[in-house]
Amino acid sequence: MQPLETKLKGFCFLRLKKNRKTTLKKNNSMETIVIPLSKTKIALRAGGSVLFVLLGYFLLTTVGAEKTGIWAAFVKGTGVACMLFFGATTVYAVKKMFDKNAGLIIDNQGITDNTHASSIGLIKWEDITEIRMAQVMSSRFLLIYMPNYTAILEKYTGIRRKIMEQNMKTYGTPVSITTDTLNCQLDDLVKLIGEKMTEAKKPKGTR
Repeated sequence: MQPLETKLKGFCFLRLKKNRKTTLKKNNSMETIVIPLSKTKIALRAGGSVLFVLLGYFLLTTVGAEKTGIWAAFVKGTGVACMLFFGATTVYAVKKMFDKNAGLIIDNQGITDNTHASSIGLIKWEDITEIRMAQVMSSRFLLIYMPNYTAILEKYTGIRRKIMEQNMKTYGTPVSITTDTLNCQLDDLVKLIGEKMTEAKKPKGTR
């Protein structure tokens, strides 16, 4: 019997359960791996965002009020930008703390992503052509490459679409997965997804 809890490299805690539609036959079934959201990570991000909101307020009401001319406009603009951006980030983080859904699910169909604001849900194995790791400053994430991005982008509007379009220009794909909100480390997740993708794309009847 498979254990309900398994630990990868001492970092990534994953809850395993067998897919209800399959039996225990290893050749035609894949374990469903559920990675929960990390409330601790989300709370820390919310706390950091609140600090930047306070910084923006300070720039707007104190530093900006003491200056005049172009410099005052710049400081006040920076303060407003901080308050708006990190205010939205705080609201999202608080909502995410009460999200009872799994952060990531890996099963026979593919990867169901619920890790960040621009997540697209189910990413089928057959649609994935390549996975890569990327890093911006101290933030690392996984990029998912697929053949048809137009159909994906057409499903979304507003801020989410803007974020996805910017990711498309920067990385060549609008689809990414972050472990900043997961109870998991990125290196472990990349290894796990690589193994499961190989398993899923393997021709039937082979080992």
